Amino acid sequence: MLWLLSRKRARTSVTVASVQLWSSTPTGRARFLWVPMFLRRLTIVFMLVALAQPQAGTTYTAELNQGIAIQLLIDVSSSMGMNAMSESGEPVTRMEVAREMVERFIAGDGDQLQGRSNDLIGLITFARYADTRSPLTLGHDALLQIVHYLEIQERPNEDGTAYGDALAIAAARLKNLEELRHGRDDFDMDAIQSKVIILLTDGENNSGAHLPIEAAGLAKAWDCRIYVVSLGEAATHRHAGELRTAELSPAEQVLEHIARETGGIFRKAYDLESLVSVYAEIDQLERSEVSSRSFERVADWFWLPLLIAMLSLITSLTLEATCLRVVP
Repeated sequence: MLWLLSRKRARTSVTVASVQLWSSTPTGRARFLWVPMFLRRLTIVFMLVALAQPQAGTTYTAELNQGIAIQLLIDVSSSMGMNAMSESGEPVTRMEVAREMVERFIAGDGDQLQGRSNDLIGLITFARYADTRSPLTLGHDALLQIVHYLEIQERPNEDGTAYGDALAIAAARLKNLEELRHGRDDFDMDAIQSKVIILLTDGENNSGAHLPIEAAGLAKAWDCRIYVVSLGEAATHRHAGELRTAELSPAEQVLEHIARETGGIFRKAYDLESLVSVYAEIDQLERSEVSSRSFERVADWFWLPLLIAMLSLITSLTLEATCLRVVP
């Protein structure tokens, strides 16, 4: 036993100066040699994802408005200073009644009038001369301010009634709606389904360069309907809008002819109550069509994994050709 323990074993190892050269932990660039291979595998994975053509879909609802272009014509001659009646029975001027009525028509009153929020509205006033107070616009807040401060024309040399000129200007502006396309992305002019002129006057045409019949002919040729509201004396009132042609004065017969020839209507009013009923009738006849449609948008996202795959491949090739290059 002692002999076996004392027996010298045969050496099976090699003596070296240091075992640090055989360290299992890579050092230097060798630690990153796995990166190119990983990037190549990543390239394959994202290429497969791109070939699957991933998509993302969203559904949304759009409200489509087919609006109306409306030109409001208001008489501001001295005769509009005559007395009329308010809803409370208090005497007010025709101008005050007209102002309140037009404001209600534009903004709505929560009762008979719904407002014209989807419509292009312009304003023209007339006495001896016709003046454009507001072009066709969707900015109804500013338009309401203009209407609120309308005053009767008090200069004697500018007094008169030239609604023939006002009709001609209004028809021309409605005909040239195309001009509003320039620089406007918030309103589709192709959605305009109707062009309307609403004339409010209390007298006969006695001034201006255009005769009412001539102006009505232009409006008819340019597909504009004219609605006429004659603000007359209370003594001539029976039922607003129901007077027969034989009961109309010569001036009112001209107004009735203008409305009939262009496909509109003629109505007579004498105070705010009857005026509201007339404008409510026009409001119902000329309503915008509002419809809702659902759309689905599908976006292709294959480009994102494809981009990642290409970047991974390019990075891998770059590393293998430069800092991680392996010499056989």
